[in-house]
Amino acid sequence: LFVLQNSVDTAKPLLRKAIQISQQTPYWHCRLLFQLAQLHTLEKDLVSACDLLGVGAEYARVVGSEYTRALFLLSKGMLLLMERKLQEVHPLLTLCGQIVENWQGNPIQKESLRVFFLVLQVTHYLDAGQVKSVKPCLKQLQQCIQTISTLHDDEILPSNPADLFHWLPKEHMCVLVYLVTVMHSMQAGYLEKAQKYTDKALMQLEKLKMLDCSPILSSFQVILLEHIIMCRLVTGHKATALQEISQVCQLCQQSPRLFSNHAAQLHTLLGLYCISVNCMDNAEAQFTTALRLTTHQELWAFIVTNLASVYIREGNRHQELYSLLERINPDHNFPVSSHCLRAAAFYIRGLFSFFQGRYNEAKRFLRETLKMSNAEDLNRLTACSLVLLGHIFYVLGNHRESNNMVVPAMQLASKIPDMSVQLWSSALLR
Repeated sequence: LFVLQNSVDTAKPLLRKAIQISQQTPYWHCRLLFQLAQLHTLEKDLVSACDLLGVGAEYARVVGSEYTRALFLLSKGMLLLMERKLQEVHPLLTLCGQIVENWQGNPIQKESLRVFFLVLQVTHYLDAGQVKSVKPCLKQLQQCIQTISTLHDDEILPSNPADLFHWLPKEHMCVLVYLVTVMHSMQAGYLEKAQKYTDKALMQLEKLKMLDCSPILSSFQVILLEHIIMCRLVTGHKATALQEISQVCQLCQQSPRLFSNHAAQLHTLLGLYCISVNCMDNAEAQFTTALRLTTHQELWAFIVTNLASVYIREGNRHQELYSLLERINPDHNFPVSSHCLRAAAFYIRGLFSFFQGRYNEAKRFLRETLKMSNAEDLNRLTACSLVLLGHIFYVLGNHRESNNMVVPAMQLASKIPDMSVQLWSSALLR
């Protein structure tokens, strides 16, 4: 009740007292630990939340519940990933993998632990921009969710009261697997596949929301829409993208927490829309607002990369551009571990050198992008780099070499399909 009234500071001592006196009743003790950890997470105090989840994992081990121990450890792994503590995440996930495989219990509970584990692995890879490396994990996850949908919920209650927990309902897990598949398709540049899975997931969400008002469903919906909006902008469906941005705004207005978590993304999407309709002043305003609102490093690097492209197109913003490019220098001290964003930073460098007529330097940067994007199947970056290299060779009068770059760029762009790269390629070919 205190939490519903936003009196979190009154709720916390109450929960701590309950945790102290509930050690003899495993179910309640675990449930209270989860609840207090969730409060700390909502307040962005991830260190305290991780400590509590560690305490829960040890308690579950002592009372003989390997299942709930895995739930505590996986939850802790999720928070460590959010905090970017990658050195701590790897051994923890390895341990979780062993516990999940060795646990012999209710098949649905076992498979749901496996889904939780694989979702963490997949999102970890996607955060690192490793689209090709993630494929085996993603395949396992998709097989896992198919297995779960064939299993019937057994009404047999576990004999250990500490085992009476569920990570997510089956239907929510299905939507989540669709969601990470969309994230993967988007990064890899399989936009038709992203569209197909978004449609499936949104249909399922509409059905679920009729019966279930769980806030996680709105979060899923917002993240799906954020991805499909980017797809629309790439494929040239700008009016639809704008309608969907408005839909995200409406969803976020229904929940203050959703709005604070997604405000920066909304401004970023508006900035991308402004670029697509060539309103560079508006794009700059949206991106600078988004930068002010985010503390998320990957999103920050994504916004800065796009803002740099706006300054390059405006052509008279050298001072601001130099300071931005210094902050995302892919050759040294790149601020995030994402392979994809680092490859994009090389592309932006190449674009800037091209506009300044420093063609050899531009070619060096673009070849670096190509090497990185080919290594992880980043199709859109490959197409963009090929067409820009083609443009450089065209300007240098080397038409055969230009043709060798532009033709595969055109083929790749029509497969994605990326409208602007197709137009750029066809103009060069003509």
